[in-house]
Amino acid sequence: MPLHVPPAPAPALRSVLTALGSPTAVSEDRTPALRSVQGPVSPESPLPVHVLDQIVPSGSGPYTRLAGWRFLLRNGDRCVAAAETLLTADGWTFSHFFEGPYLSSTELALRQAESMRTPYQPRLLSIPELYMLTLWLHGDTEADASTGTPKPTDVLVPLAPAPPGITAHRPHRVADLLPVMTLRLTPAPLLGSPA
Repeated sequence: MPLHVPPAPAPALRSVLTALGSPTAVSEDRTPALRSVQGPVSPESPLPVHVLDQIVPSGSGPYTRLAGWRFLLRNGDRCVAAAETLLTADGWTFSHFFEGPYLSSTELALRQAESMRTPYQPRLLSIPELYMLTLWLHGDTEADASTGTPKPTDVLVPLAPAPPGITAHRPHRVADLLPVMTLRLTPAPLLGSPA
């Protein structure tokens, strides 16, 4: 198995389990799928969510920060929703439940990564400047999942929906995709006014 899924912090997992077990506390936060699901729901596939705060490098490369942990919520053999946690001054806490296209896209990207021959540590990388989410396959499988920046040889798999001009589910080395993302954010030069 080439994916080395890092363990989520125990308090993050506990916060999700508590939210799932307390329907009165989070009834307004539950998604339609969670409200209608029959049987138990279990949090699986914990992935650290990093945010790329700066695509256009300022000489030092991209800057990322850990924003939370995301758990895919399974009911039997299907993913019905996801739960996200965040780090506060008091520790890890449940943030929210959600549904949408990123669930099936994340599952598909994880299956793609499992079929690769190279071992990776899976993470999620959010790129707010492009409204983009990727599966970040980090080459150092023993690294602390809460730290680090994308290395040029790491792989990014854009999740669907991807921004225009970037193909979802096509793996790219960071060294190849970062210049494309940079170009998308670089303002076009102003042309002179017509004479």
